[in-house]
This record gives sequence, C-alpha cells and structure tokens, in this order.
Amino acid sequence: MDKELYNRLVTIRRQLHANPEIGYQEYETANVICEQLDRLGIPYKKGVAKTGVIATLKKEDGPCIALRADMDALPIKEDTGLDFKSTKKMSAGNGAGIPLMHACGHDLHTTMLLGAAALLKETDFKGTVKFIFQPSEEDVYDDPEKKSGGQRIVESGELDEVSAALGLHVHPLLPVGKLAYKLGQALACANFFKIEITGRMAHAAVAPHLGIDAILISSHIIQSVSSIVSKYIPPHEPAVVSFTKINGGVAPNIIADKVILEGTVRALDLDTFKQVIERIEKIIEATMISFGAKITIEYNLNYPSLLNDKTIHEYMKEPLNTVFGDDSIIPIDAILGSEDFAFYSRKVPSMFYFLGAKDVTEPCYFLHNPKVVFNEECIPFGARLLSEGAITLLNKF
Repeated sequence: MDKELYNRLVTIRRQLHANPEIGYQEYETANVICEQLDRLGIPYKKGVAKTGVIATLKKEDGPCIALRADMDALPIKEDTGLDFKSTKKMSAGNGAGIPLMHACGHDLHTTMLLGAAALLKETDFKGTVKFIFQPSEEDVYDDPEKKSGGQRIVESGELDEVSAALGLHVHPLLPVGKLAYKLGQALACANFFKIEITGRMAHAAVAPHLGIDAILISSHIIQSVSSIVSKYIPPHEPAVVSFTKINGGVAPNIIADKVILEGTVRALDLDTFKQVIERIEKIIEATMISFGAKITIEYNLNYPSLLNDKTIHEYMKEPLNTVFGDDSIIPIDAILGSEDFAFYSRKVPSMFYFLGAKDVTEPCYFLHNPKVVFNEECIPFGARLLSEGAITLLNKF
C-alpha cells in the first residue's frame, strides 16, 4: 500500500472514530463510506438492512465474493486521551445522551474495507466483489423484530449469488503483523435475555404473607439457572450463563412486586446452546407455578455459532503467507465471544480472522474497554488481507 492511500485511510479512520454511531443509527458513517466510494467510482446502494451500504465492483464475468465490515459503535464513554477521541453521544431513542465509542474497532474494519476497495479498483480480476458495510453487529437495539444487521443482510438476499465470504476483527492484544484463526466452530452462539418477575406488593413486616416476593423469586431463579452449566452440560462443552443486571424494589419496608433480570447465554455448540435455553425456560415455568408469580422471558439477541470453513482457509493460505508470512499465522482455540458474521458463515462458505492491532503503549486493553487503543499500522494488513483474499477466492471459484 502506497503512503498516500495509507494516510488517506488513517484520516478516514480518525474521522469515523471521533464520530461513532450506535447500531441502526449509522447515518453519518454511511455518508462517509458513500463519499469514498464515489471518489473511487464504485457503485453502491444505501439503506440495506436499514442503514447499511453495499458496493459492487465487477470486472468481466465470474463468481462473486463478499467482503464484510461492521460499522456500529458501543454505548461507552471513551477514556483514551487520543487527539481524535469520541465526545459524541446518542442523539435519539431510549439512550439519548449516552456517550458512544468505537471500543470494538469497527471504525478500523470499515476503513480496511474501503482500503480493499481502493486496491481492488486498480487490480485486474474476473468476477464480482461485494463490499458489505454492515450496521448493528453489537446488538439489535430498538429493532422490533430483534434482528441484527448481519441477520438482516443475509435475509435481504444479498448473499444468494455469493460463492464465499471473508470477514476480520482487530485484536488489541495481538501484535501488528500477526493473524489468528480457528477452524470449525470458532465463536459462540449467544443471546441476551431479560426475565421479568411480577409478584404482589405487601407490607414487609406486618403482612409479608399477603405479598408475592419478586426479589425472593429472583434469587431462586439466579441460583437455579446459574447451576445449569455445571450440572447438566458435559464438562467438555464450553458454555456459560451470566446474570449481568438486576433491578427491582421500591422501599425497605415493601415487598417488591417486580424484578427484572438480564444476562447472556453462550455456548460453542448450537445443540448445547438450545439445551441451556430449554433448561432456563423449564426453571421459569416451575418457579412461576411454585410461587404463584407471573414470569416472562424475552430474547433481545440470538446469534448462532460462527463456522470457519476449512476449504476456504486452504484457499487463503497463499495470500495469507504473502501478507503475513507463515510464522505470523497462529491457530487458536475457540472463544465464547460472539459475532453476527455467524449468519454469513451459515449461508455461504466463510472465514473470519483476528488481525493483530496491539498498540505500542502499555498497558494494553481488550475490546469493549473505554481505554482500548488500536494500532493504525494494522490498516494495510487488513486491507491487503481482504483484497488479495478476494482475488484468490475469485480464481478458485
């Protein structure tokens, strides 16, 4: 990558970083992407999966390869000290006023995909490359159908003619120039759940027997659900259930009539994931009968596990060695993080890689931390991974 392109990409990245947007509100981000695509002369359509942008570059007849980057930020107040750090807050919706930050590196992903588009524009190949700038990977937010951007992209039919897909994610603890991957089930199935317990208020000292104690009930649910993995899931199957939020009660002398519990379920295997969910629902049903309360559960996110295709990775070995070198490509174990690129991976053969982006300063922080800083020198590696990977896959298919 020449210096002029690199400097332009750094400028774009910093513009995106300073102006993060939450899922399904990435209007300014989409405008920046479209401006750059106009500059490159690559046609595109806006408003895909609500706020997404899909550009298409075709050179002669041939197969179609999809390259994906996510665009959304997180509801986190940035604490990095960068000159271009975010001071932006949500301007609309239920979270209006909440600080926003690109704490997961999606600003870099978007920049790298624009870099790949610039490189491919000047490269000869036969076939079509789709550049998918996807909204709302982190959550489903206010979507009435509880669907993420990745799920909506797949359901839109944009992958119907695609032979293979590539995605990547920056890793702030992995040195620049390194690449990590896991074949097969690489990232976990995941959901966010909300359990609402409705009991009955009563005086906590004079007449507790006239109430239905939502706090007591919530403690039973937490204890029972938290034991599912240790008692019902085989030890060799990675899974976790975490309660992360609890809200309820009105006063110290009143039996609480409502408690809301929130949390997440993760499992590497889809059948194991379904088994955990079924157990939770049985516990809720039994607890509701036992205490005479009303208990409901809803799921605000539901991702399958991400599948990395062995054949696609074999095809990718030549461009990976060219960009990174064989000694810098590292196989790793699966992790219980989740990614809605999983929907792509269950539609077409796919590979999803972790790209080294460790900053030179210490200490370094991981994703979703208000202090995380990414090394911009990773940008050429990501852009070349996507562009050269696309050319290789077009030739293979």
